[in-house]
Amino acid sequence: MVVDLPELREKLGVFKDRQDAGIRLAEMLQAYRDSSAIVFAIPAGGVPVAATLAEKLNLSLDVAVVSKITLPWNTEAGFGAVAFDGTVRLNNRMLGHIGLTDQEVRQRIELTTVKVQKRFKELRGAEPMPDLSGRKVFLVDDGIASGFTFRVAVEALKNHGTDEIIAAVPTGHRHALQPVAPQVQAVYCANVRSGWSFAVAAAYQRWSDVDDAEVLQILTRFRGRRGA
Repeated sequence: MVVDLPELREKLGVFKDRQDAGIRLAEMLQAYRDSSAIVFAIPAGGVPVAATLAEKLNLSLDVAVVSKITLPWNTEAGFGAVAFDGTVRLNNRMLGHIGLTDQEVRQRIELTTVKVQKRFKELRGAEPMPDLSGRKVFLVDDGIASGFTFRVAVEALKNHGTDEIIAAVPTGHRHALQPVAPQVQAVYCANVRSGWSFAVAAAYQRWSDVDDAEVLQILTRFRGRRGA
């Protein structure tokens, strides 16, 4: 099931920034305010969205670190993804066309795994993963273009004990949302778009990269709130 906002379909520049996008998602998910649900953000861009969502709904915030396995000659393109728990999934259709050897594929997986584990430790410190059994999880990113990395994050969270995952993203390509929907309870996507060309950034009036310093600042603020 995909739930969207009909008035935002196929439109560009519908959010002022990631915080505004989080507010719109929170409005769609008011039924879960003050519940035991936990919000997991995919860093880095998903964290400001998720933080606003968690704040508005008075929910806990955490991170689900996942990274695409990039091509040696193009760090923007990926042929698979690695999640924080070691889950690895490859885009076999793409692999059949890019000419990498088995050894090169293994090397790229190993490099990505090391990167993900390092980032997981840096962002979470010594704090253990929460017990997810019996808890509803919202998985949040700032948008879904292909959905491959997002689906690997879903799988990793299921491996940690939750079978109640709701995808919550401000914007997404219609065709990318379709394979996500069967893997989760529901997909909440405010701005659903289609067409040959899709950029997550096109849904935002103000767009910039989010660095890990900002992510750490947000996570530290939430940990302090939980400890208060």
